[in-house]
Amino acid sequence: MNADAPTASDPIRVDEVWLGGWRGPSLLRVRDGALEYLSPAGSAHHAGPRLAGTILPGFVDSHVHLGLVDASGLVAGGISRVVDLGWDPAVASGWAGSTGPDAVDVEFAGAFLTARGGYPGDRSWAPPEAVRELSTGAEASAAVAEMVGFGASVIKIALNSEAGPVWSDALLEDVVAAAHAADLPVVAHAEGPGQAMRAVAAGVETLAHTPWTERLTDDEVAASAARCAWTSTLDIHGWGDRGRAYDTAIDNLGRFAALGGRVLYGTDLGNGPLPVGLNARELAALGEAGLSTGDLVRALIRSSGSFGARFTWIPGEVAPGREGASWLSTASVVSLVTMEEIYS
Repeated sequence: MNADAPTASDPIRVDEVWLGGWRGPSLLRVRDGALEYLSPAGSAHHAGPRLAGTILPGFVDSHVHLGLVDASGLVAGGISRVVDLGWDPAVASGWAGSTGPDAVDVEFAGAFLTARGGYPGDRSWAPPEAVRELSTGAEASAAVAEMVGFGASVIKIALNSEAGPVWSDALLEDVVAAAHAADLPVVAHAEGPGQAMRAVAAGVETLAHTPWTERLTDDEVAASAARCAWTSTLDIHGWGDRGRAYDTAIDNLGRFAALGGRVLYGTDLGNGPLPVGLNARELAALGEAGLSTGDLVRALIRSSGSFGARFTWIPGEVAPGREGASWLSTASVVSLVTMEEIYS
């Protein structure tokens, strides 16, 4: 272990790097408070620090509810950033402002936007401050403006016809338009027959869950793959015990991914007995749906062009072909402050 942190003049050799794809042995450097790619390592002797393992951009859980869990274990568990999809916006804005090496980076939606009497307004886990019930386009614009004021980076809408009323097509389009007018993407909880495709038709950017309440037709999957991303959340269906909902979700996601649909790793953390940090069952389920190791990495990261001040580290020799979900599950979060702890 080197006692001194590297400077901009100290190239660091790494056995493997992911940056938009596998780069092989590489030289990195620290500059302006961030770790950046320098060049292929080549075969020449390197006298500086060496990292015997793999570095990737920070892993992201794209669907969590921090108000329902102890978030202190997320960074220790391998997650660098989360997207909170539904809570009291005043509380969520405080999470986003947390700093320090052990604080997870937080993006948030703020409150769920839903129909009058709609999901999740009647759920015991959802505080009243976490829900905005809307019945007009003007109310939608006001709710979106409120979330913007709190610093939300995405709008969360609920279309759950199995738990209560949902908006008409016209009002759904008004809500999505209000979010887009504010330059915010929309994530939709879609549950019940037809709701996923209603969300897709209305122009949402992301489904908060892989559709599970029905098997989508091949044409519906193709239309969705061309228009929006799906967040995985496969493990919430049984938490390791297979069932109809799990099988339906795996089938839908496999066809979606095979058509090039954008898959985001997300766990719905807070929904049942899910681990705080990387969920090996979620990763394994994505593998079962047909995602390669490269696909899994793309689902886990947001940035393909840089590492920043905090990044993902997987120690040890990279096995031929790599080890898929089980290998990725060993990842941890490393920052420039703690980087010297992983030098060879």
